[in-house]
Amino acid sequence: MQDLKDISIVIPLYNEEESLPELVTWIEKVMLENKYSYEIVMVDDGSNDRSWEVIQSLHLKNPNIKAISFRRNYGKSAGLNVGFEHAEGKVVITLDADLQDSPDEIPGLYKMITEEGYDIVSGWKKKRHDPITKTIPTKIYNGVTRRMSGIKLHDMNCGLKAYRYEVIKNIEVYGEMHRYIPVIAKWAGFKKIGEKVVQHQARKFGKTKFGGLERFIRGPLDLLSIMFVSKFGKRPMHFFGSWGTVMFLLGFIIVLIMAGQKLLAEYNGHRMPKIAENPLFYVALVLAIIGVQLFLTGFIAELVSRNAPDKNLYRIKQKLGSE
Repeated sequence: MQDLKDISIVIPLYNEEESLPELVTWIEKVMLENKYSYEIVMVDDGSNDRSWEVIQSLHLKNPNIKAISFRRNYGKSAGLNVGFEHAEGKVVITLDADLQDSPDEIPGLYKMITEEGYDIVSGWKKKRHDPITKTIPTKIYNGVTRRMSGIKLHDMNCGLKAYRYEVIKNIEVYGEMHRYIPVIAKWAGFKKIGEKVVQHQARKFGKTKFGGLERFIRGPLDLLSIMFVSKFGKRPMHFFGSWGTVMFLLGFIIVLIMAGQKLLAEYNGHRMPKIAENPLFYVALVLAIIGVQLFLTGFIAELVSRNAPDKNLYRIKQKLGSE
């Protein structure tokens, strides 16, 4: 933790050539006014416009800018994950590159981390400049996430967030999990999570680059995945093995009951159909088969989890200002 800058600003971006100069100028103004030592970590997620050329020109003017360029588009989670790996600030601020997140909110977020002791502070865009097709599903997902995770945030997916340095170095953001970073952090042991009402700017250039209608389908699946991986990622046998054992024992018990009934009937001189002619026998057989399959799944998952690499690998094309 020696010689860390006050603030690292991590900006994942995709095709944002128009907004980058204004965004950097805005950030520089805020940093200068508050006398922060800082760095800007830009992650170009395989843009096919002039975003990288713009970043290179900005880097020449401001050596505090570091940048990473992916060879192809991986998504916002990949951009954040790699940005976190390269961040070297005591407080890490994330914001989107489209000028909808205001850098003027940075001092307030910084103080909540350094003075009030929060691990994470999430922005809450109480008044949004988004179409109703985006705001209504967002409210539904935020409500579901609050109930399932126990984290009382109004805007889980807000791109404007502040993190203590230790948080971003102890979590991994992969797949489409950027929507639920507070949930990931909570399961990693960082439980002081707060929020701050922030200003939401209307989009100035183009249209949204990250996400689309498919995010409304992926959202609940991502949340279920996080909840499962957080609890059972390193011990999948506890989940699959437990359910497999229950299913197998249930099937076995049904067969025992059927066999007992038949023996009792035969002992009393009553004729009963063969066990294999009873539909319950096939229910018991299916339960036993599913139980064995779940147990084997847990065993295989345990082997995979113990041999899986710790980090996702992204193909980086170029870097600026980074060793």
